[in-house]
Amino acid sequence: MAQLIVRHLEDDVKARLKRRAERHGRSMEEEVRQILHNAAKEANLPVTKLGSRIAARFKKAGLTADLPELRGQLARSADFGK
Repeated sequence: MAQLIVRHLEDDVKARLKRRAERHGRSMEEEVRQILHNAAKEANLPVTKLGSRIAARFKKAGLTADLPELRGQLARSADFGK
């Protein structure tokens, strides 16, 4: 097993880690180990691109038509019919 030493950790961060560990019923060392484990696991998850995330969020809204590609067009103000 590897060891990791963290230097210059702020006192308030250490205190928050200690409280978090107590809430979870673990030692502070085990709590930090769990935090690092979860962070490394999340880093390996595939990143979904923004367009796919937006499409998934509005999938149930009933939009069936494709939206036009706006790449390369100048931005313009919205017209609200006034």
